[in-house]
Amino acid sequence: MASDTDTAKPRRLWTGGRWRWLPGSRLGRQIIVLNMLGLAILIAGSLVMNELRRGLVNARIDSLTTQGELITTIIDQAATVGEPVPAMDAGYASQLLQMLSNPKTQRARLFDAQGRLLADSDWVADRVESKALPPARAKGDLRQPFANPEAAPRISLAAQRALALEVRAAQQGRHVAGMRRGDDGERVVSVSIPIQHVQAVLGVLTLEASDVDQIIAAERAALAPFILIAIGVMVLSSLMLNSLIARPVRTLARAADRVRLSRARAISLPEIAGRDDELGDLTRSLQDMTQALSERMDAIERFAADVAHEIKNPLTSMRSAVETLDLVSDPVARERLLHVLKNDVSRLDRLVTDISNASRLDAELSREDPRALDLGRLLAEVAQLYADTRRPDEIPVDFEAEDSLEPPLILGREGPISQVFRNLIDNARSFSPPGGQVHVALARAGGEIMVTVEDQGPGIPPDNLETVFERFYTSRPRGAVFGGNSGLGLSIARQIVEAHSGRILAENLRDGSGQVRGARFRVCLPEARH
Repeated sequence: MASDTDTAKPRRLWTGGRWRWLPGSRLGRQIIVLNMLGLAILIAGSLVMNELRRGLVNARIDSLTTQGELITTIIDQAATVGEPVPAMDAGYASQLLQMLSNPKTQRARLFDAQGRLLADSDWVADRVESKALPPARAKGDLRQPFANPEAAPRISLAAQRALALEVRAAQQGRHVAGMRRGDDGERVVSVSIPIQHVQAVLGVLTLEASDVDQIIAAERAALAPFILIAIGVMVLSSLMLNSLIARPVRTLARAADRVRLSRARAISLPEIAGRDDELGDLTRSLQDMTQALSERMDAIERFAADVAHEIKNPLTSMRSAVETLDLVSDPVARERLLHVLKNDVSRLDRLVTDISNASRLDAELSREDPRALDLGRLLAEVAQLYADTRRPDEIPVDFEAEDSLEPPLILGREGPISQVFRNLIDNARSFSPPGGQVHVALARAGGEIMVTVEDQGPGIPPDNLETVFERFYTSRPRGAVFGGNSGLGLSIARQIVEAHSGRILAENLRDGSGQVRGARFRVCLPEARH
């Protein structure tokens, strides 16, 4: 089937003029690509924004550092007094800070050598801090105006502690730069630079830029298109997966339900079966499976009808004999009717036995796994069994095998295979005349093991060379016992041979003058080595 061949083929990286850059199944590649595409877009956007934010923050630190170094140099040169122990003129240094700082974009603070605050650009700019008022309360509402009134003092205290640590580090003569929280909880880029005269630290200048939140907000706004694109890709991929997988699977489930509820005999979905992916393979496999089940059901129905017909014949004969038996007083006639009844009972027993064997055949074939069998040894044992149990008036069986160093091996099940040749030998013995012989031969032919079973009977009518393998077909020579055969032996033999990927044929043997001198059945089974 298509699914067997498609799934068994190795996946190549170059097929049909295009690269299969991702190994695996086609449907699996589609699922992986569609789900990873949106994530990749979001990750790429995040990386770009992170790099942009890092670059902006670093640029802001560099700018503040350059400006702070310029201010500290001027203060050191102009506001340093005292020899040999230098000191910073606090008043003059504050005036210089007022002239040099830019309070519109940043905040500058000046600390002395002990960490006391000397000047703040917010003082110079007379900046007024404003905050939004909380919503008005209803009369009698005693609840606090803020959800957490202690949050603001905690934030301010933490900001003062972080600033103190930064100033203390700068007092040791190190440049300190980084990001921390301001008094109102917003993030600020801060640079603290020591004011040094030779080796003495006279004070600390701290510059803060509070536009970090605006920068981050702008970055988030720039990330929004990537997020929207990723969401769009994920939605599109979900819709495509729903169309490519969910709907076809639901269609397959409904088709299977129709078969289960006996509203249909087989699944037929050509639009899905034509797909070149796993769902196409699954659909084709289900179609083949349900078609085989439908054919099996038809065969069972035909088999049931044939069984009913074959069983009805001896029953009808028995009924007639029983009804006539009470009306016949002649002992000879009664004996003849009793003989008919015995023959019909024997025929009915043989029919039931053969029908039971035929009905169990499929289960027996599926229950046992095939294995390597030495067909020459098996045929020799079958022929020896006939020789050991043969009565003087029965037809002998002769077996001949070609000389070979390698045993003729096939993959099969020993029980059913031996039943094939027993049925053929029994059929050949039933047609052979008294004094005749059944000849069994084994040979190799073109990668196959061929077994022939020949008799010396009247042969097979040319029009019946194929119909002899049909169920309940019987064509006996004149004088043969009526009802001695059920007509299932050759049908069972063909069913077993075809289950082993072989074939069975019937033909007539002719002499030099063209006269029929017997029948031959040929069984061809694939050799295990091939």
